[in-house]
Amino acid sequence: MSHPCLSCGACCAFFRIAFHWSETDPLLGGTVPAELTEKLDPHRVVMRGTQSKTPRCVALVGEIGVAAHCGIHPIKPSVCREVEPSWEFGRHSLQCDKGRIAHGLLPLTPTDWPTPVIPVPVLPLVPELPLDEPAIAVLASLDLPPATGGTGIPV
Repeated sequence: MSHPCLSCGACCAFFRIAFHWSETDPLLGGTVPAELTEKLDPHRVVMRGTQSKTPRCVALVGEIGVAAHCGIHPIKPSVCREVEPSWEFGRHSLQCDKGRIAHGLLPLTPTDWPTPVIPVPVLPLVPELPLDEPAIAVLASLDLPPATGGTGIPV
């Protein structure tokens, strides 16, 4: 299953993408290409194409709802990074849903995401320390292999 955003792109063609101008200034650590933006006010710029009645970010590549992606994904604005796809992290995203619905797409659901299989390590049970015994005595009573410091040779 591929990432649902790679067949969507709706948020990039629904919202005005406004952010602080410093994100376009390489001397200040900015990475967004300034030529892809236009001035919004003294402190903010917007991605070109996102201020119209039918917004579409200049960096959006492809067809919405079919195959779409951000052409500057590794260096996209912070505001774009903050939009979470619905249910990717186990929670609903109103922004994602609004964009999808505006383009005739159904909102994402938890079933649109693969369930990761994460192996859970099985740890040995360690007895609780009695309040009346020093911890060192309890540790000494455990049948533990000698410490090797990762070398295989007891230290």
